[in-house]
Amino acid sequence: MLNSLFVRADSMDSRPSLTEDDFSCPVCCDIFREPLLLACSHSICKSCLNTFWHQRGVLECPICRTVSSTPVPPVNIVLHNMCEAVLRERNRRMSVEMEGLCSIHREALTLFCVKDQRPICTKCKNSRLHSRHTVNSIQEASQDLKKQSQHTEELIRSEFKKFHQFLWDEEEARIAALKEEEEQRSQMVKKKIDKITIQISCVLDTIEAIEKQTQGEDLPFLLNYNALLERTQAKLENPEKLSGILINVAKHLSNLSFQVSEKMHSFVQYTSVVFDPNTAHAGLIVSNDLSTVTYKGELQQLPDNSERFEGYVSVIGSEGFNSGTHSWDVEVGDNTAWAIGVISESVYKHRENLSRFGLWYIGFSNGKYGKGYAPEVLTLLRVSEKIERIRVEVDFNKGKVIFTDSARNVCLHIFKQTFRERVFPYFYSHCKLHPLRILPIKSSVTIQMDS
Repeated sequence: MLNSLFVRADSMDSRPSLTEDDFSCPVCCDIFREPLLLACSHSICKSCLNTFWHQRGVLECPICRTVSSTPVPPVNIVLHNMCEAVLRERNRRMSVEMEGLCSIHREALTLFCVKDQRPICTKCKNSRLHSRHTVNSIQEASQDLKKQSQHTEELIRSEFKKFHQFLWDEEEARIAALKEEEEQRSQMVKKKIDKITIQISCVLDTIEAIEKQTQGEDLPFLLNYNALLERTQAKLENPEKLSGILINVAKHLSNLSFQVSEKMHSFVQYTSVVFDPNTAHAGLIVSNDLSTVTYKGELQQLPDNSERFEGYVSVIGSEGFNSGTHSWDVEVGDNTAWAIGVISESVYKHRENLSRFGLWYIGFSNGKYGKGYAPEVLTLLRVSEKIERIRVEVDFNKGKVIFTDSARNVCLHIFKQTFRERVFPYFYSHCKLHPLRILPIKSSVTIQMDS
């Protein structure tokens, strides 16, 4: 058994034991509506379950794939009643808050809890629920959100500016190629015209010479008659029809959109997974393109939102998976303390206690490689050569997480587990000198031919 790869960066605040997330359907992620109880003990919204069964054609649980013993599962009455109470409380709270008042203390909402991302009153700030949370004024919170929105807008405009410049350069290059061909064709026509002009000049000279001979003395005319006759009977070549002088329109316009699109694929990078900056620990810096994460060491001034890691310098991918197969490559390079894998949604929600089962990863620390289900459940992973790049493959339906040294195409480890909920890509980095980078994958343009 190895020591934990993970280093807690700071302590955490206590969290409420139950939140609205605990009453959310794992399929639609909203509060349960008519929850049905399956034989495997999972509960799913009635509409979500019917839609899933209709699409799959099999009466199985969307979470664990256990086949249902009945096409009409019973309603989870206890959960249904609790969800109804949660919805009533939410509606009551929203109604009161729409009036600008705290739903608990009926006082004006003048503050904003960054942790819970909601407005609160002064009494809430001093309560046990928010006493250790970061609290700002409503104005400050609004300004922070506007700054984040403005920064995101700038990044979007910057990305589109690159596309616009690419298309502009491509247009200029193609127009230049057209102009060059136009010049070449013009030179061909000019040369042909010059040749014909010379021939015409020769004919005119011959006509002038004949006219002089016919108007001269009779004896010289007779003496030169044969030569003159031969000269008049000289055949001139008929002007050839010019070929290849028209602009090759097909070359310039054929599949123009496709060609530009194909070329753009070499310009644009695509990553199947990107980091979610809203979940990144304050000690991690996520790049603007969301593909690189670097451990900074010191904490940044970031919103203390509820999605963010606090204890472990970790970050998750922006999207979770509850079906299908997915893969992504990560460059670890010379990073001296890292972990890469997948984390279940429930463990992520309780992420400050990663010892809960539901984290599958391999990692590196203190010169050793390890594999585990949690920081405290770690075993040695024997690796013959240094790992530079790792591919993570998740087969949700088959319950597999496969780790491969993608540089050498060597399988490192396979976790086998029946997934019962969504899983997210998981990343941990505690090295200041070298980042983790999600590598782009090669994209291509596919042509579908009509049969």
